[in-house]
Amino acid sequence: MQLSYQFLNSPVGQLKLVAHETALVAVLWENENPNRVRLAALVEDLQHPILLKTAQQLNEYFAGKRQQFDLPLDFEGTAFQQQVWQALLTIPFGETRSYKQIAAQIGNVKAVRAVGAANGKNPISIIAPCHRVVGVNGKLVGFAGGLENKEILLKIEKLQ
Repeated sequence: MQLSYQFLNSPVGQLKLVAHETALVAVLWENENPNRVRLAALVEDLQHPILLKTAQQLNEYFAGKRQQFDLPLDFEGTAFQQQVWQALLTIPFGETRSYKQIAAQIGNVKAVRAVGAANGKNPISIIAPCHRVVGVNGKLVGFAGGLENKEILLKIEKLQ
């Protein structure tokens, strides 16, 4: 399946948006670890409808005009990772959850570390809000986009 991409400049740096014909598959960070999310060959497409819609909705989010995304998503990962990523989509805008709470939500209270690992592999950053997952004490921990960007995203949501 052909993967297309385009870049989006944002308050958290340049994001790389990736989609196939029918869904968004990744939102990657400017200084992305190339091994974190593995993708097939990409072709730049500045007219791809899903990428254009993603860019529009992300711009609205950063401008404080959008709290929920309405995009077709296609996560590629293990069954466990899929469970964690689906749980991320249930975290309300402006709220946070701990890794422990996510583990309980998916019915595996002992899987806190595995939840953290799956969260770190989330391919669709911001839209599947892994930035809303914090340590049990509320401390900002682990984030593929960097803790500074995690803090920026949480502040954007607190201001609305």
